[in-house]
Amino acid sequence: MSSQTQERIARELGIDRQLARGDEAAEIVRRVAFIQQVLRESGGQALVLGISGGVDSLTAGRLCQLAVEQMRGAGHDTRFIAMRLPYKSQADEHDAQASLDFIRPDLVSTCNIAESVDGLMNQVRIDGLRPSAELTDFAKSNVKARARMLAQYAVANFSNGLVVGTDHGAEALMGFFTKYGDGACDLAPLSGLTKTQVRALAEALGAPGYLVHKAPTADLEELAPGKLDETAYGCSYAEIDAYLMGEPVSDAVRHLIETAYHRTAHKRALPRTPA
Repeated sequence: MSSQTQERIARELGIDRQLARGDEAAEIVRRVAFIQQVLRESGGQALVLGISGGVDSLTAGRLCQLAVEQMRGAGHDTRFIAMRLPYKSQADEHDAQASLDFIRPDLVSTCNIAESVDGLMNQVRIDGLRPSAELTDFAKSNVKARARMLAQYAVANFSNGLVVGTDHGAEALMGFFTKYGDGACDLAPLSGLTKTQVRALAEALGAPGYLVHKAPTADLEELAPGKLDETAYGCSYAEIDAYLMGEPVSDAVRHLIETAYHRTAHKRALPRTPA
């Protein structure tokens, strides 16, 4: 039996427990319509999204491309701009290119963030502070995520566009995103989905199976290249999804998840202000 805390967190994250296998086509239509509504209401003409080679950006990217194609068919001048944002070189670049082949974006923009990230890190020096190699690597990983978002917003400004995020229920639950980095966006069309549901939508969209089921990694840490999300979490996506769906999980997993959720509450909230 799920706990009251488990139920409350699922509600707060907008988890759709009614979405079942076989409902993917209708859910794709609903989320494409959401993207179109937000774009129309903004008066914008473009959607901008960074494509990493993972299933989240692949799924969000294809939804965006479908949205703008349908809007163009109805007479609106809209387009989807996919961005490649490597730091120097990317080990799984072939997966990113395969994602682009599947998405078929209107435009592709490539911005290597290495010079901006390294330049900033070389300038950040504070007398009396000597951060460890691990702490420096952690800070740099967040700078990478924020540099990528800066680039996406620059392209959005160039194109009268909106920046699309890839946050979903599992990442939101664990706070597994960089505040004002990949957590900053104008719309998040995967919100409320578990990782399993994201993969199901990707399959329904026709994405290659090896990309759909690829082991997720943020790949931001240089001291731990290719570090898997599940290693960072300390539990599996299957356990996280089970928690979100109100299914039984071990006491250890429950404690780990709820601790992460409460510790990262500031990431999901607006800046605090005086009462």
